[in-house]
Amino acid sequence: MKTPLRLGLLCVLACAFAHAADLFRDDFSRFPPGWLTNPVGTLNAAIQEYHYLPHRGVPLGPWSNAICHVDAWVAGDEDGAPYLEQHTVNNLARIMNPIFLTGDPEWSDYAVEVKVKPLSFADMAGVIFRYHTNRHYYLFSLTGGKAARLVVRLPLEKTLRVAEWRELASAPFSYDTDHYYRLRVENDGPRIRASVDGKPLLEATDSELLHGKAGVTANIPTRFQEFRVTASNQTRKQIEDRIGAREARLAQLRAANPRPKLWKKFDTPQFGAGRNVRFGDLDGDGTLDMLIAQNIPRVRGDAFDHISCLTGVSLDGRILWQQGRPDPRNGLLTNDTPFQIHDVDGDGRNEVVLVRDFKLQILDGRTGNLKQWTWMPQAPADNKERPYDRNSGDSIAFFNLSGNKDRTEILVKDRYENFWVFNNDLRLLWQGEGQTGHYPYPFEEDGRDKILIGYSLWDSAGRRLWSHDKDLRDHADGVMMGNLSGDPNAEPRAYASGSDEGFILFDKRGNILKHVRIGHAQSPAVGKFRPDLPGLQYITVNFWRNPGIVTLFDHDGNILAQAEPIHTGSPLLPVNWRGDGQEFVLLSGNSEEGGMIDGHLRRVVMFPQDGHPDLAAYVADLTGDPRDEIILWDQQRVWIYTQDRPFQGRRVYAPIRNPHYNESNYRTMVSWPRWVEVQ
Repeated sequence: MKTPLRLGLLCVLACAFAHAADLFRDDFSRFPPGWLTNPVGTLNAAIQEYHYLPHRGVPLGPWSNAICHVDAWVAGDEDGAPYLEQHTVNNLARIMNPIFLTGDPEWSDYAVEVKVKPLSFADMAGVIFRYHTNRHYYLFSLTGGKAARLVVRLPLEKTLRVAEWRELASAPFSYDTDHYYRLRVENDGPRIRASVDGKPLLEATDSELLHGKAGVTANIPTRFQEFRVTASNQTRKQIEDRIGAREARLAQLRAANPRPKLWKKFDTPQFGAGRNVRFGDLDGDGTLDMLIAQNIPRVRGDAFDHISCLTGVSLDGRILWQQGRPDPRNGLLTNDTPFQIHDVDGDGRNEVVLVRDFKLQILDGRTGNLKQWTWMPQAPADNKERPYDRNSGDSIAFFNLSGNKDRTEILVKDRYENFWVFNNDLRLLWQGEGQTGHYPYPFEEDGRDKILIGYSLWDSAGRRLWSHDKDLRDHADGVMMGNLSGDPNAEPRAYASGSDEGFILFDKRGNILKHVRIGHAQSPAVGKFRPDLPGLQYITVNFWRNPGIVTLFDHDGNILAQAEPIHTGSPLLPVNWRGDGQEFVLLSGNSEEGGMIDGHLRRVVMFPQDGHPDLAAYVADLTGDPRDEIILWDQQRVWIYTQDRPFQGRRVYAPIRNPHYNESNYRTMVSWPRWVEVQ
């Protein structure tokens, strides 16, 4: 029981906060009535895994829909007063909850309050504060119609798809679904005080997080009104000073890096696409071209797409050839498609290898004319989905299984269960099955490749060497294998971003060395992001249920940094931007939420606000110096950026990357260190 003196002190503190300066205030009247995001229909919300969309519907201004793939938020008016409503019944409450978020990571020692009207007793509704990521924050909520809780969400899970919470305080509190309740939380260093309608209810001391953004959340339909964040004038000045110092430091870092300068641009009328593009030399002139594939989803939105139009185009915008009828409706997708550019027959000229109309085909790269084809194998009878008798293909990768370093064996996989290996005469050599994940990785040893696919390693003859397919319950989104330690005598290891399984590190024999449940991990990259540390680093981003959280690991699987620089997925691409041995990671081409981050997850390179496209991106050395250029595009145009200044130095960093012929929305992009002398 609180003493009168204690209650008096709380009232004094509450009054002090009540007369404090606003950090932020909103009555939600800025939003038009209706849904704030649009369901994406056939494409499904996976469109935001590999494409940048600033919003799907109403621009949210100072707010963010932190769980971008959930269309949870609507706006309206009640008795003439605007409200924000979380309108869904969250069936994934064990692992995530919808979050509407605002503020700055430097916010601290503030009070946040909002009027809350739960429309159901089935679960919780409340206010979020000290937000670091959508897996790491504090929550003050009303729950079950009879209680109030103060809890902290922890970033790592112990059990698959079960969020970790630590309870700080709780108290009985009866409420109904007909009235608004003013929830208020006051933060003072580690001290937290929570009240409802001005009456102190809960108090705790906790130092898990001392800074962070604020927002609202609910797992049941709930309305919110009159959101406000306040702090004392002194605290507000301290916050402003910290933000100013951070921005000044960022400005210094950005000024020290080359700025993106437009190099080329061209249009792709009618035949453009999203991230369904391959790069390779089609016409034999020694420079990269683009091969753009449009597709038509079949059966469902992310598994059985059929390529409807192929267009080869030079990076000057000259159409080299086109097959099929272009239609801008067919430009976006939410899965891989089976086509690549590669010299598969070893004649010194590239071919296009693809699956189309249930046929594995080889086309002449210069003309697009058919050179050779064979029927795809029949879909196994025990497939979970079998809409067609023959397999329609999901993705293609090339391996050296016969001793040919040019990798002329063709691996074709279906979505999640089977793969087939062909030679370059399109003769089926062998097939495998298991939990294949999204895209395989070649690991060269003794002159031939082994195939890391899903959580299994296969040798060149089709023998499975080890597997965790049956004990890891979600698929491998991105995998790689190699020695990242920096010690040339160290043994190679396998690394996986395992969707809801998080991050997994295996030794060469398949033993699990580390398993860190960071959420739905995908789209990994490996590079020299921290020159101050030995070896290479592994970076991955979350999507489903916990989108936008970026985690950087060292080669031993230890977390170096974690943040949420975006609220969506991103194909993390290593960028050799400076040529001095430090690589950055491209988030997207967006001028505000994109850019390149360093090994401390700071945005150190930003793109100009010049109207460029930012839907999709690719990284490649195009000018030959050998720093990377950034290719940005959408369905209508392509813009290419290079550095605004020449390289200065006697030797330049020139990392060895995955070959262009093994491209996928899901591949792990790896940069192996290499230096070359400047000519």
